[in-house]
Amino acid sequence: MKSTIRQDDRSETGVMAGGDRWVAGLEEAIDAALRALRRNPSGSPAIHQVRVAVPYMDPLDWLRAQPETQRLFWCGRDESDARAAVGIALDVRLGEGDPYQVIRRTLTPLLRDADPGVRFFGGMRFDLDRDAAAEWEGFGAGRFVLPRFVLEPAEAGSTLVCNLVVPADLDQPAAICQQAARLAEPLASQYALPVPIARQDVPVHDAWAATIDRAIQRFASGALEKVVLARRSRFTFAERLDATLLLQRLQAATPHCFHFLFQFDADAQFLGASPERLYQREGRRIRSEAVAGTRPRGASQERDAELKRELLHSDKDRREQAFVRDNIEEALRALCVDVRVDDEPRLMELAKGRHLCTLIEGSLADSAGDADILERLHPTPAVGGVPLGEAMQDIRAGEGFDRGWYAGPVGWIGRDRAEFAVGIRSGQVSPRALTLYAGAGIVRGSEAEKEWAEIEHKISDFLTVLGLDLRDVKY
Repeated sequence: MKSTIRQDDRSETGVMAGGDRWVAGLEEAIDAALRALRRNPSGSPAIHQVRVAVPYMDPLDWLRAQPETQRLFWCGRDESDARAAVGIALDVRLGEGDPYQVIRRTLTPLLRDADPGVRFFGGMRFDLDRDAAAEWEGFGAGRFVLPRFVLEPAEAGSTLVCNLVVPADLDQPAAICQQAARLAEPLASQYALPVPIARQDVPVHDAWAATIDRAIQRFASGALEKVVLARRSRFTFAERLDATLLLQRLQAATPHCFHFLFQFDADAQFLGASPERLYQREGRRIRSEAVAGTRPRGASQERDAELKRELLHSDKDRREQAFVRDNIEEALRALCVDVRVDDEPRLMELAKGRHLCTLIEGSLADSAGDADILERLHPTPAVGGVPLGEAMQDIRAGEGFDRGWYAGPVGWIGRDRAEFAVGIRSGQVSPRALTLYAGAGIVRGSEAEKEWAEIEHKISDFLTVLGLDLRDVKY
């Protein structure tokens, strides 16, 4: 069960009780750690953590209160894995060329001797061969950041972690302590999210239908077996939209999903509630999921059971899901000494929908690292297509926009563990706009109207928390 802040943990002004004390304790611990590190300097870059126990704070409440423009949030399917963070201690930008080599040459050596609790959070573009559009420039081809401050759950209360990078941080104790002093800002009060006043889709309905028809013709010729085509739906507002409040409401409405937010500057934030795990690594064990095929939940038990049977026995959906399963299995067999694949797909049950899902597990070879896993797995046919090269050509030609980090891998890398979700069911928040991205897998037997409706269903979680009925928004 999710913990809550007790009434006596808050002051009348909404500031956490004891905030001055724990901030002072954190500053003292940072100063003491830096003095000790200066006495015993290390020749090579290293990461050190300062950890201080604090009263329980809801991670997204705390994040909303922070004045920093560099913020992030990650929570796996288990809420005990939630991490909220502000500031950047180390910024690893993947840049042009081979982004996976940057992970191998920079992140892997840094993590080799790091505390097991150290995590680099980040993600990558869906299409690494395409130039970023203006709205995605700040995200780059990919970025992994070591946050300056991280709020973590603890058995009793919370833990505030300060990440120090030496030798770079040895000469700036005052600046780091200044940042720490702002961490006890008043907790944000609840308020209503604004309602969108306009909507614009790219591509529009008729262009979307024509793109689907062209894909179906290519299936008939044998040039293509599956392509995932996405839409961008931009909603504008008369007032500012708070991304952290939106995510907080979205998290409550979408249990059992991966929830994330990445903000690298004041103007753009990428957030989402993805049901799809790309992979989870625990030591040398790896787990992935092949997810595809979609049905909404029914309004009654009878209708829900009917939709469940329909998905389980749909030839079109099972073929679509099999493409993903076979691709992930092939990728993991190239990285693992053994691989186990479920015989039959199971149902992934969500609050408002369900998918076909196959669990795939293995033991990684000693030579395989997170860069190798990402390079092999991304993009899966769940977000790209089969064959991949042909599908990417159709995506670039037919969508008319830059996916950016949508459908790319998002998550974190640590020394002994890592976890990534596929960045679907996601959107980008700018001050007065929310741009949502969602796609549908197109295979032989697909129908344009049904695929359009599927995408409407996939963005409905966002619109529901905004208090909006899809029928109320003009296209």
